[in-house]
Amino acid sequence: MKIGVLALQGDFAEHITMLKRLGVETAEVRLPAHLESLDGLIIPGGESTTIGKLSVDFGLLEPLRKFGKKHAIWGTCAGAIFLSKDARRDQPLLGLMDITVARNAFGRQVDSFEADLVIGPLKQATNTTAPYHAIFIRAPIIESVSGKAKIISTLPDGRIVTAMQGKLLATSFHPELTDDLRFHEYFLSLAKLRNK
Repeated sequence: MKIGVLALQGDFAEHITMLKRLGVETAEVRLPAHLESLDGLIIPGGESTTIGKLSVDFGLLEPLRKFGKKHAIWGTCAGAIFLSKDARRDQPLLGLMDITVARNAFGRQVDSFEADLVIGPLKQATNTTAPYHAIFIRAPIIESVSGKAKIISTLPDGRIVTAMQGKLLATSFHPELTDDLRFHEYFLSLAKLRNK
Protein backbone atom coordinates (compact mmCIF):
# COMPACT_ATOMS: atom_id res chain seq x y z
CA MET A 1 0.00 0.00 0.00
CA LYS A 2 1.17 3.51 -0.84
CA ILE A 3 -0.40 6.64 0.63
CA GLY A 4 0.26 10.13 -0.62
CA VAL A 5 0.17 13.32 1.43
CA LEU A 6 -0.59 16.59 -0.34
CA ALA A 7 2.61 18.54 0.33
CA LEU A 8 1.84 22.02 -0.96
CA GLN A 9 1.51 23.65 2.46
CA GLY A 10 0.69 22.73 6.03
CA ASP A 11 1.69 19.88 8.34
CA PHE A 12 2.22 17.15 5.74
CA ALA A 13 5.48 15.95 7.36
CA GLU A 14 3.62 14.97 10.54
CA HIS A 15 1.22 12.75 8.57
CA ILE A 16 4.14 11.10 6.78
CA THR A 17 5.75 10.36 10.15
CA MET A 18 2.54 8.70 11.39
CA LEU A 19 2.23 6.60 8.23
CA LYS A 20 5.86 5.50 8.46
CA ARG A 21 5.24 4.40 12.06
CA LEU A 22 2.61 2.08 10.58
CA GLY A 23 5.09 0.74 8.02
CA VAL A 24 3.31 2.33 5.05
CA GLU A 25 5.05 3.54 1.91
CA THR A 26 4.45 7.27 1.47
CA ALA A 27 4.79 9.93 -1.20
CA GLU A 28 4.72 13.72 -1.10
CA VAL A 29 2.21 14.94 -3.68
CA ARG A 30 2.90 18.26 -5.41
CA LEU A 31 2.12 17.49 -9.06
CA PRO A 32 -0.58 15.46 -10.87
CA ALA A 33 1.95 12.74 -11.78
CA HIS A 34 2.57 12.12 -8.07
CA LEU A 35 -0.98 10.70 -7.73
CA GLU A 36 -0.14 7.72 -9.90
CA SER A 37 0.06 4.37 -8.08
CA LEU A 38 -1.35 5.77 -4.83
CA ASP A 39 -3.98 3.88 -2.84
CA GLY A 40 -5.10 6.94 -0.90
CA LEU A 41 -4.32 10.56 -0.15
CA ILE A 42 -4.23 12.72 2.98
CA ILE A 43 -4.82 16.47 2.71
CA PRO A 44 -3.24 18.01 5.82
CA GLY A 45 -4.08 20.95 8.00
CA GLY A 46 -2.66 24.32 7.08
CA GLU A 47 -4.38 27.22 5.33
CA SER A 48 -7.24 26.11 3.08
CA THR A 49 -7.16 29.12 0.73
CA THR A 50 -3.42 28.65 0.19
CA ILE A 51 -3.83 24.90 -0.41
CA GLY A 52 -6.60 25.66 -2.91
CA LYS A 53 -4.67 28.37 -4.76
CA LEU A 54 -1.52 26.24 -4.97
CA SER A 55 -3.59 23.30 -6.24
CA VAL A 56 -4.83 25.53 -9.05
CA ASP A 57 -1.32 26.84 -9.77
CA PHE A 58 0.15 23.32 -9.96
CA GLY A 59 -2.69 21.94 -12.09
CA LEU A 60 -3.85 19.62 -9.30
CA LEU A 61 -7.48 20.60 -8.81
CA GLU A 62 -9.05 18.39 -11.50
CA PRO A 63 -6.62 15.46 -11.01
CA LEU A 64 -7.45 15.50 -7.28
CA ARG A 65 -11.19 15.49 -8.02
CA LYS A 66 -10.75 12.57 -10.39
CA PHE A 67 -8.60 10.73 -7.85
CA GLY A 68 -11.21 11.23 -5.12
CA LYS A 69 -13.95 9.60 -7.19
CA LYS A 70 -12.15 6.24 -6.96
CA HIS A 71 -9.74 6.47 -4.03
CA ALA A 72 -9.80 7.24 -0.34
CA ILE A 73 -9.03 10.84 0.63
CA TRP A 74 -8.82 12.14 4.18
CA GLY A 75 -8.82 15.86 4.92
CA THR A 76 -7.75 17.11 8.34
CA CYS A 77 -8.65 20.66 9.44
CA ALA A 78 -7.88 22.76 6.32
CA GLY A 79 -8.00 19.53 4.31
CA ALA A 80 -11.59 19.00 5.45
CA ILE A 81 -12.46 22.48 4.17
CA PHE A 82 -10.77 21.72 0.83
CA LEU A 83 -12.80 18.48 0.46
CA SER A 84 -16.12 20.23 1.08
CA LYS A 85 -18.70 21.49 -1.39
CA ASP A 86 -19.25 24.72 0.54
CA ALA A 87 -16.90 26.75 2.77
CA ARG A 88 -19.16 29.82 2.85
CA ARG A 89 -16.64 31.92 0.93
CA ASP A 90 -15.13 32.10 -2.54
CA GLN A 91 -12.08 29.83 -2.63
CA PRO A 92 -10.99 26.78 -4.67
CA LEU A 93 -12.54 23.58 -3.27
CA LEU A 94 -12.54 19.97 -4.45
CA GLY A 95 -16.30 19.76 -3.86
CA LEU A 96 -16.11 16.01 -3.28
CA MET A 97 -18.00 15.80 0.02
CA ASP A 98 -21.59 16.85 0.67
CA ILE A 99 -20.61 18.95 3.66
CA THR A 100 -20.71 22.65 4.51
CA VAL A 101 -17.76 23.81 6.58
CA ALA A 102 -17.21 27.03 8.54
CA ARG A 103 -13.57 28.09 8.78
CA ASN A 104 -11.98 29.01 12.14
CA ALA A 105 -15.30 28.23 13.80
CA PHE A 106 -13.83 28.03 17.29
CA GLY A 107 -11.90 31.31 17.11
CA ARG A 108 -8.25 32.23 16.91
CA GLN A 109 -5.08 30.31 17.78
CA VAL A 110 -5.49 31.15 21.47
CA ASP A 111 -8.87 29.41 21.39
CA SER A 112 -7.34 26.06 20.44
CA PHE A 113 -8.48 23.18 22.65
CA GLU A 114 -8.48 19.42 23.12
CA ALA A 115 -11.41 17.04 23.62
CA ASP A 116 -12.08 13.33 24.05
CA LEU A 117 -14.36 11.98 21.33
CA VAL A 118 -16.31 8.77 20.93
CA ILE A 119 -15.94 7.65 17.31
CA GLY A 120 -17.90 4.52 16.39
CA PRO A 121 -16.09 3.40 13.21
CA LEU A 122 -12.74 3.93 14.93
CA LYS A 123 -13.76 1.60 17.75
CA GLN A 124 -14.85 -1.06 15.26
CA ALA A 125 -11.71 -0.80 13.11
CA THR A 126 -9.19 -0.81 15.96
CA ASN A 127 -10.95 -2.99 18.57
CA THR A 128 -10.61 -0.47 21.36
CA THR A 129 -13.21 1.46 23.32
CA ALA A 130 -10.88 4.23 24.50
CA PRO A 131 -12.03 7.72 23.51
CA TYR A 132 -10.00 9.54 20.91
CA HIS A 133 -8.14 12.59 22.26
CA ALA A 134 -8.51 15.23 19.54
CA ILE A 135 -6.52 18.44 19.12
CA PHE A 136 -8.35 21.43 17.62
CA ILE A 137 -6.22 24.34 16.33
CA ARG A 138 -8.07 27.20 14.60
CA ALA A 139 -10.39 24.41 13.63
CA PRO A 140 -13.29 24.46 11.21
CA ILE A 141 -16.67 23.06 12.12
CA ILE A 142 -18.73 20.87 9.81
CA GLU A 143 -21.94 22.89 9.85
CA SER A 144 -24.06 20.37 7.98
CA VAL A 145 -24.00 17.15 6.02
CA SER A 146 -26.29 16.25 3.13
CA GLY A 147 -26.57 13.78 0.28
CA LYS A 148 -24.41 10.71 0.94
CA ALA A 149 -22.31 12.26 3.69
CA LYS A 150 -22.85 11.12 7.27
CA ILE A 151 -21.86 12.33 10.70
CA ILE A 152 -19.19 10.23 12.42
CA SER A 153 -18.55 12.23 15.60
CA THR A 154 -19.60 15.39 17.39
CA LEU A 155 -18.49 17.41 20.35
CA PRO A 156 -20.65 17.04 23.49
CA ASP A 157 -22.61 20.15 22.41
CA GLY A 158 -23.55 18.46 19.13
CA ARG A 159 -21.23 20.34 16.76
CA ILE A 160 -19.99 18.02 13.98
CA VAL A 161 -16.24 17.38 13.88
CA THR A 162 -15.96 14.20 11.76
CA ALA A 163 -17.87 13.23 8.62
CA MET A 164 -17.58 10.50 6.05
CA GLN A 165 -18.86 9.87 2.54
CA GLY A 166 -17.90 6.53 1.06
CA LYS A 167 -14.08 6.48 1.16
CA LEU A 168 -13.84 10.21 1.89
CA LEU A 169 -13.13 11.30 5.46
CA ALA A 170 -13.11 14.80 6.99
CA THR A 171 -11.90 15.68 10.49
CA SER A 172 -11.89 19.15 12.04
CA PHE A 173 -8.98 18.20 14.29
CA HIS A 174 -5.34 17.10 13.91
CA PRO A 175 -4.70 13.36 14.50
CA GLU A 176 -1.15 13.81 13.18
CA LEU A 177 -0.29 15.91 16.26
CA THR A 178 -0.98 13.06 18.68
CA ASP A 179 0.76 9.75 19.37
CA ASP A 180 -2.48 7.88 18.64
CA LEU A 181 -2.27 5.96 15.35
CA ARG A 182 -5.91 4.82 15.29
CA PHE A 183 -7.22 7.40 12.83
CA HIS A 184 -4.39 6.68 10.41
CA GLU A 185 -5.07 2.95 10.78
CA TYR A 186 -8.73 3.58 10.05
CA PHE A 187 -7.87 5.58 6.94
CA LEU A 188 -5.69 2.72 5.72
CA SER A 189 -8.71 0.42 6.02
CA LEU A 190 -10.62 2.81 3.73
CA ALA A 191 -7.75 2.93 1.25
CA LYS A 192 -7.77 -0.87 1.05
CA LEU A 193 -11.27 -0.65 -0.40
CA ARG A 194 -9.80 1.05 -3.48
CA ASN A 195 -10.91 -1.53 -6.03
CA LYS A 196 -14.03 -2.73 -4.25
